[in-house]
Amino acid sequence: MIEPAKSKQHELHMLNRKQLNLTGVHNVESFDSEEFLLHTELGHLTIKGQNLHIKNLSLEEGLLSIEGLVHSLIYLDPGSNGKNKGMLGKLFK
Repeated sequence: MIEPAKSKQHELHMLNRKQLNLTGVHNVESFDSEEFLLHTELGHLTIKGQNLHIKNLSLEEGLLSIEGLVHSLIYLDPGSNGKNKGMLGKLFK
């Protein structure tokens, strides 16, 4: 029996830059107290900060909670496969 395709869903809730709750997380690629690299429904996400640690993780449900001071959230374009095209690359497809 084929299941209907799920629409991609990814939510991110941050409270005072100190608590981050995410849904749609497939995998935690790597992490330490200053950086997390996640694979989410909408591509790779890098979270940078200070004293970061996992409060709760359930990959079966796609949930992740992180505590610490968040400095930045950076999404990689899912279509780029990690390749960053310059301005000339975009002009001359």
